[in-house]
Amino acid sequence: MSDIILLGQNFLALFMESAPWLLLGLLVAGVMHELVPVSFLEKHMGSASFGSISKAAIIGAPLPLCSCGVIPAALGLRRSGASKSSTISFLVSTPETGVDSVSVSYALLGPLYAIVRPIAAITSAIYAGLMVRFFAEEENQQRQSKVTESSCCGSKQAPKLEPQIQASTSCCASEKTHAHNHESTDKPKHESSPSKITSVLSYASGKLLEDIVIWLLIGLALAAAIKTWVPTDFLTQWGDGVVAMLVMALIGIPMYICATASTPLAVGFLAAGLSPGAVLVFLMAGPATNVSTMGMIKQEMGTRTLALYLFSVISASIGFGYALNYLVSSFSLASMLKTQSHVHEHGADVQVIYWLCAILLAGLMLRLGLKKLQQHRHNQEQHSACCG
Repeated sequence: MSDIILLGQNFLALFMESAPWLLLGLLVAGVMHELVPVSFLEKHMGSASFGSISKAAIIGAPLPLCSCGVIPAALGLRRSGASKSSTISFLVSTPETGVDSVSVSYALLGPLYAIVRPIAAITSAIYAGLMVRFFAEEENQQRQSKVTESSCCGSKQAPKLEPQIQASTSCCASEKTHAHNHESTDKPKHESSPSKITSVLSYASGKLLEDIVIWLLIGLALAAAIKTWVPTDFLTQWGDGVVAMLVMALIGIPMYICATASTPLAVGFLAAGLSPGAVLVFLMAGPATNVSTMGMIKQEMGTRTLALYLFSVISASIGFGYALNYLVSSFSLASMLKTQSHVHEHGADVQVIYWLCAILLAGLMLRLGLKKLQQHRHNQEQHSACCG
């Protein structure tokens, strides 16, 4: 019983910690979807070129978005015309580092990590984007060509709308569902500023949040379970070899933690005896991905892209981990590391902001749930009236 209570407390703490960043990510995604011209995104990130992939990595690196906030931002980017490879590059670089995480790294881990983390984030993002470019973009082009042949309009949105259309093929609801999906995904044109602001908020808190809310809750629940039942000793008993790095990568991948929040945990791991390289693996793999991100990638870009994404994150983090261990041992850089444990706590004013954001996010989720339930009942009533 006590474990269940602790699990609930950990879930609530994680939900509260991620709420402001998730809301920020939704807002950024809404702005990109509604206000940023498609031509701009297509020009800078629409292709699978090395330049587009690099731009996505560099643009994403300083943004203060964590592994939760980057999901809606990347989804909005993808649906606004960015290529698979550029989207993956953005997805890797953005949560791995940021202006806030670099400053926290300098304060808690020392100057070496403050230098290494952004370099590793941008480089690994470009590497992941290139992997997708070489091994997944061709699959995407073939799929799009099939959709173009089978659709009289050749719409790019057809693969995403097909499951929803098939699910609503009753004689009463199919037309409305199809129109609603197009209405919620197409950008409004020639709107006044108040209308655009309303469109941004409506898209961010409606369609976009609806697309990620299930994976978001699954990811938070899994992270709370890991925090509740996986002891720190389990993470620190592997030493500093390849096994330690693999364990840190596999533990970090499903965790729902941002780059800034992962830093105090890294300090504890470093103080407990993990090598600097193994700690770097956790700092890269932990923020870069989680269950929610993996679900979104599979849904929007396919299984092959998801596999390449995971392979790239794991291999890049382990590669940089070995490189950091080599640098520390060969050039005596241990003096640039801090190994004293710090406790990261929010002040009273900041805590109030986190609570308010959590309440707002929970309210938006509850509204979506009630709206979905009402829509389901309405469809059932229409189906019964129409089909007897």
